[in-house]
Amino acid sequence: MPNLLKPALLDELKKRYGALRKLEGSESLFEIGDRAARVYIRYSKIHARSEAFYGLRREDLKQLEGLPSVLCFLWDGQKEPLFVPFAEYEDVFHTLAPAKDGQYKAMVYPQTVGTELYFPKAGRFNVEGNFGYAVLDALIDSAKLKELLVLSHPQVQTLLGAVGSVKGYDVWIPTKDRSGLDWNITKKTFQCRENLPSVFDSVMPVLQEIDVVWVHRGGNELGALFEIEHSTPVYSGLLRLNDVLLVAPKCVSRYTVVSNDSRRSLFVRQLNRPTFRTSGLSEICTFLEYADVFGWHRRLSAVGQKEIP
Repeated sequence: MPNLLKPALLDELKKRYGALRKLEGSESLFEIGDRAARVYIRYSKIHARSEAFYGLRREDLKQLEGLPSVLCFLWDGQKEPLFVPFAEYEDVFHTLAPAKDGQYKAMVYPQTVGTELYFPKAGRFNVEGNFGYAVLDALIDSAKLKELLVLSHPQVQTLLGAVGSVKGYDVWIPTKDRSGLDWNITKKTFQCRENLPSVFDSVMPVLQEIDVVWVHRGGNELGALFEIEHSTPVYSGLLRLNDVLLVAPKCVSRYTVVSNDSRRSLFVRQLNRPTFRTSGLSEICTFLEYADVFGWHRRLSAVGQKEIP
């Protein structure tokens, strides 16, 4: 049955939106147009207690971050596909740990009183309003970006700081860069931390040079490191991230290089150097393009932000 449902969905997506391509490294991730939206397709049979069980790979979910994306849940006898906007549940996944197989577990309960999506240890969510292509239509329409978007290094730092603040992190930006932050591109929604956690003293000189650091609010744990390679060599940014990984393994959940799309292939070549494969950075470091930073910020800003004095 999944061999019938999935192809039928893909055919319908092509009819409605045109160009569609499968992303490398996954049999379930598809991109509509030129990053107009990404669709992560999962199928399940309906089990004894009217439950559908799904596994969501951590590696696949990482490719949805910062982009207009939906989780598409399919099951037998379904009248319309269920499209769940990933951005609405991104923070939920950050509170959970994947199972030993690297997948987050999810269940859907199709009910006449309201279909529910359930994540163990996170709770139940009513998703009755997420059936049908109107959900995807609205997401694509709201996610159109300006052509030839050009951002400066300070502007990208400002946007990533704002995104981190909205997501509940404290933000560190190198002291020398703070005067250049561009508050014309976003409201002043955050103030930079004065210091990084002292538990990282052994790698502090390197950490203080990283372009944007998210720190768990009220704690000493690092949430994410972002190296913005606007004109500097991608290799130098990877070395800084690698130094942190070697000195403080398992202490950071996200390592990211941010740059123009034209430097994506350079990022791939540099990341596959033996030194980064040996350290493990090649398995966990991701690439984020400037346009996607802008889109990520815009979608989160729509939730509402408070300006600080």
